[in-house]
Amino acid sequence: MSDDSARLRVVLCWHMHQPQYCDLISGEYKLPWTYLHAIKDYVDMAAHLEAVPGARVVVNFAPVLLEQLHDYTTQINGYLHEHKAIRDPLLAALVAPVLPSHPERRLELINACMRANRQRVIDRFPAFRCLVDMAGPFLGHCDYMTYVSEQFLADMLFWYHLGWIGETVRRSDLRVQRWQERGGMFSLHDRRELLILIGELISGVIDRYAALAGRGQIELSVTPYAHPIAPLMLDMDSAGEAMPGVAMPELDQYPDGEARTRWHIREGLDVFEQYFRCKPGGCWPAEGSVSQPTLELLEEYGFRWAASGETVLRNSLRASGGEEAVGATDAVLKGYRVGEGKLVCFFRDDNLSDDIGFNYSTWHADDAVANLIHNLESIAATHPGRELALAIVLDGENAWEHYPENGFYFLRSLYEKLAEHPKLQLSTFSDCLDAGTETDGLPQMISGSWVYGTFSTWIGDRDKNRGWDMLGDAKRAYDKAVADGTIDSEQAAAVDLQLAVCEGSDWFWWFGDYNPADSVSDFEALFRLHLSNLYQLIGQEPPEYLAHTFAHGSGSPVMGGTMRHGKIPN
Repeated sequence: MSDDSARLRVVLCWHMHQPQYCDLISGEYKLPWTYLHAIKDYVDMAAHLEAVPGARVVVNFAPVLLEQLHDYTTQINGYLHEHKAIRDPLLAALVAPVLPSHPERRLELINACMRANRQRVIDRFPAFRCLVDMAGPFLGHCDYMTYVSEQFLADMLFWYHLGWIGETVRRSDLRVQRWQERGGMFSLHDRRELLILIGELISGVIDRYAALAGRGQIELSVTPYAHPIAPLMLDMDSAGEAMPGVAMPELDQYPDGEARTRWHIREGLDVFEQYFRCKPGGCWPAEGSVSQPTLELLEEYGFRWAASGETVLRNSLRASGGEEAVGATDAVLKGYRVGEGKLVCFFRDDNLSDDIGFNYSTWHADDAVANLIHNLESIAATHPGRELALAIVLDGENAWEHYPENGFYFLRSLYEKLAEHPKLQLSTFSDCLDAGTETDGLPQMISGSWVYGTFSTWIGDRDKNRGWDMLGDAKRAYDKAVADGTIDSEQAAAVDLQLAVCEGSDWFWWFGDYNPADSVSDFEALFRLHLSNLYQLIGQEPPEYLAHTFAHGSGSPVMGGTMRHGKIPN
């Protein structure tokens, strides 16, 4: 391509991730978000790409999500064909012939069936809205549950799952359309049919993305296994690079952090290759968390590229080149090699990424797409004739429930407009490297994440620091058991897996009183459960503090706290 015809490459990178919600000892799922996002967001995101063959994006999967998707497929097939139990209580209730009669259990079910976006999901369907409104007066009076009929519970369960069905399915599946038209009085047969549909959708997720990759429409990339904050595991002091004076845990350094980081990378690659039958060329580190040692490890394991947040780049440029380097308008449009490394790190455009995550959901889809493309065109016009790339990176599942129809019109129009644009080219990070997109050297990297360019979302707060100390205690107990030889070869794999789950980033994300009470309670309890399971697996009694809640939430963050801005909002 000549300089005159060079187009700005636009890389849309969707990160698909859920932490391990399963109690690995009992096999029971404690939260339903993996299968619910699968039938809504993972399905829709694949369908939009299938509908626009000219669209190209990067899709990043966390391996622990891939394993859960496979497990749900196995559960549903086992229930339908082998008379086995479903190990997710909410999904099992959908098809339970006998619904609970105990008032507290009924109240739990009704509360669970109200955890959906009120404006975009519940209020969209009059029958669902009516059920939720009827349930309202019961919520503060557990004893009233004795007056709730089995049909009411059945319809609540049915509509909750029907509300989570992806928009592309809603528009094409005759079963869904028939159920929506009926509105209520769903039978046990109806509930079983809905479970069959849910099973079909979940079982097809991985294969659909593999097929898209096989056609060259997407580049698949990966995150280390259980989504750990690798820079902190490698060096806890890296938190202070972007946050001088930050309050730190009592834990000085995470024990054998490099060995554990290597474990997550190796296991992540193994799981990825098991499901996709190929080796990924790139890595979105958990939460875009990077440091120079982290990138060096990723390069050692064969990755060509990684990505993070714009503020990490700006902090790093400031440290090595001053404010002039920070202010360069093309800074975020290039890839960077840090120090003597060969791996190229790209950085998301925080403003444009956050527009999709936080702003466009309240716009008309046509206006939102036009605004985004106008911004991209302006950037392209400022740098004509150059091989540059602009990265837009965000979660592939959390934004869309805030959009009308799960973002159907926005995503479909965005792909269509960009696929045919004469001055903008949808691309992938590997394609950018192959095409000679401009790269530069970065003498020094200031460690940080895509959230504010710091690790403040995972460390520095009282409750977050307490979480690190609890994890450190468990890791030292694990190390002692290994040293004493009390973990036999058959247990070793299960113990390593349980430890890895405890090391995930999500628990620390939710610690902090600025988060919603329900979410903090859910994730704090699950973190303590995972730690307790680790102690049990190594043959030690869990410490008393794991029996007590240590984090509470009382906030009302934007989007329920599931997403954060790349830059600190003004």
